[in-house]
Amino acid sequence: MKGSFLWRNRVGLMGGALIVFSLYLMTAGVRHGDRIAAPARGMLEVLRPVQSGTADFGQGIRSVYHDYLNLVHVRQENERLLTELAQVRADQARMAELEVENRHLTELLELRDALGVDAIAANVIGSDATGLSHTLILGQGSASGLKAGMAVLSNRGVVGRIIATSPHASRVLLIDDHNSALDGFDQRSRARGIVAGVVDDGIIMKYVDRSEDLKPGDTIVTSGLDGIFPRGLLVGTVRGVHREGPGLFLTVQVDPAVDFRSLEQVLVVTQQMPQMTADQKG
Repeated sequence: MKGSFLWRNRVGLMGGALIVFSLYLMTAGVRHGDRIAAPARGMLEVLRPVQSGTADFGQGIRSVYHDYLNLVHVRQENERLLTELAQVRADQARMAELEVENRHLTELLELRDALGVDAIAANVIGSDATGLSHTLILGQGSASGLKAGMAVLSNRGVVGRIIATSPHASRVLLIDDHNSALDGFDQRSRARGIVAGVVDDGIIMKYVDRSEDLKPGDTIVTSGLDGIFPRGLLVGTVRGVHREGPGLFLTVQVDPAVDFRSLEQVLVVTQQMPQMTADQKG
């Protein structure tokens, strides 16, 4: 009945009953032989695959996470090692380049000492980009004491002469340019002529008397008569001698001693060369 004690306190009594039942379930199955233990064991057996799968899944997730962390660490380590390897290779390349430059500079300084003249080493920083003339650009200019007309040499022979300067750069006219000319002679026969460039590349020795004895393989050196180049510097080797035609002079083709395209450093003679006479050529 609605007015009875049970009805009026139904909520409190129902809650108390549920609490008691919960406490019973919590303690049930602890003692051996409890009737509730069998259903509990059945429930545990039913839940075992689920719990096992959950545990395996969790273990798999942890394993994948650890593998990912290890992979990230390995990748970072590889990147660090690759960076260090690239730095080592760059340092080795720089050291090798410095060694080559030092060797070239040493050879140029030895040439300067052998000639007994005042000279400075200069770096080649460019060449004629138009192809209209055969020139080189040096990284030193008037601020270093360079002037137009100074002789330019390499450890292999004659390169050319300076034709223009700025404070920090100079232009060199190569001996294979068609506007270039220097006084030289055949070291074996002593035949003298003017070494000049030709338009289609290469150099020749002009104005050599037809009676002179020049042969392929002869060495051509500077005579010192032009007042620019010191005497006895290597110019090139005779490639061919032609006597065709009724002219007074031989046509002498010469291979330059210097590979102008591979020049990196040169020696500029800053000392004015004395003007020699033909009688002093000896």
